Amino acid sequence: MHIKTLLAGAPIALAAALALTGPALAQDVAITGGQVLTGTSVIENGTVVIRNGKVVSVGTGGAPAGLRVIDARGKIVTPGFVAVDSGLAGTEVGSVRGSNDLANSANTLTAAFDLSYGLDPWSFTLPVARLGGVTRAVVTPRHVGSRGGGGHSHDDSDFAGAGDGGYQTPGLFAGQAAVIKLGGADILVKSKVAMTAPFGEAGATVAGGARGAEFVLFKETLAEVRAYARNKAAYDRADMRALSLSRADLEALIPVAEGRMPLIVTVNRAADIQQVLRLAREEGIKIILDGAAEGWLVAGEIAAANVAVLLHPITNLPANFEMRAARMQNAAALNAAGVVIAIKGNEGSAHRARDIRYNAGNAVSHGLPFAAAIQAITVNPARIFGFDGQFGELKAGAAGDVVVWSGDPLEPLSQPSAVLIDGVEQPLQARNLLLRDRYRTGGEGAMPPAYGN
Repeated sequence: MHIKTLLAGAPIALAAALALTGPALAQDVAITGGQVLTGTSVIENGTVVIRNGKVVSVGTGGAPAGLRVIDARGKIVTPGFVAVDSGLAGTEVGSVRGSNDLANSANTLTAAFDLSYGLDPWSFTLPVARLGGVTRAVVTPRHVGSRGGGGHSHDDSDFAGAGDGGYQTPGLFAGQAAVIKLGGADILVKSKVAMTAPFGEAGATVAGGARGAEFVLFKETLAEVRAYARNKAAYDRADMRALSLSRADLEALIPVAEGRMPLIVTVNRAADIQQVLRLAREEGIKIILDGAAEGWLVAGEIAAANVAVLLHPITNLPANFEMRAARMQNAAALNAAGVVIAIKGNEGSAHRARDIRYNAGNAVSHGLPFAAAIQAITVNPARIFGFDGQFGELKAGAAGDVVVWSGDPLEPLSQPSAVLIDGVEQPLQARNLLLRDRYRTGGEGAMPPAYGN
């Protein structure tokens, strides 16, 4: 009976796998006649030309001869959306530990944790996200300060300062983020694009219970990293004092300490944001704020520090003392102050990564200009993580990531009629739709054989 049940699910599993991989080769394509939102401008009756997986031109006029044409008349054409602070391809079910590769609890490997090794191109989360126009994602490790998606990586009781062997348990740093694309079997675009760390209440818990302890411990950690970087030969000879981090973690933090790798700092309280900005100035490190629920209170300071923010614009409840001033005008206020913002999806942007367009629409309804909302899910994420002009925008030289929409992409009822990644048109199919179609009709094969016995 068990074998029959497994075999009954084979067709849908195979169909789902095929839906994940999609066509193998890019085509030369012209998308014509639509309203083109390039990410920085609007072109009426525009034409987007893609060759060899790259955008070669965006303008007006007809399609060049010999190209396949996608008719977008009456539709809207956008760059593929970019999900930030995402769990895509890193988890299937957050509560099933074996399917969740976003969190690591070993106290000897914290900053050096590289989640790119655990990414799954055949994850069921990817085609669902593509149906929401998402074509790229910045996948980040989960820690005690993370919200949703991969879930909390640890119980609070696990965070009690120094652990066995003097190593911090589980460490101030959660690991390194990676950029992926949501098409093909080779989804990794670049690993080690940023380091992650919790601050505020979560960071205080990691450090032993108080915010002041975390800041002191953070500064001491960077001092150790710099000492190691200057004296690797002495470290190899065991001619240095004992350091609190493993060699792998020390190596991973050198780019952070030298200001070459950004540190994604999860923080929400306005006072904590101010302290983190001060810390970044004093230590000469590059930071990206994640969360910033009270960011609007110190928007001018964030802008003056030239620090970007990854935010969830519909956070508006004082869930704790870090979010007493949370409000849905946060995105509008930060943007008005000149802060570069990127809008996140819901539940960690894994199973609900497609919600980034809904969240952008909500931000528009609370004062964020429409053009700024589009930038916050296309151009800005690419810019924040060092991929300006490479994706998230329709311009010559950028990746051929294009979505053709039935209407306003920020309207929930609008749906994609075509999704291209690197010039490859993706199937508009996902496991949830396959399951819907299987059981909706109730015909032959709708139920496994075991249910008929």
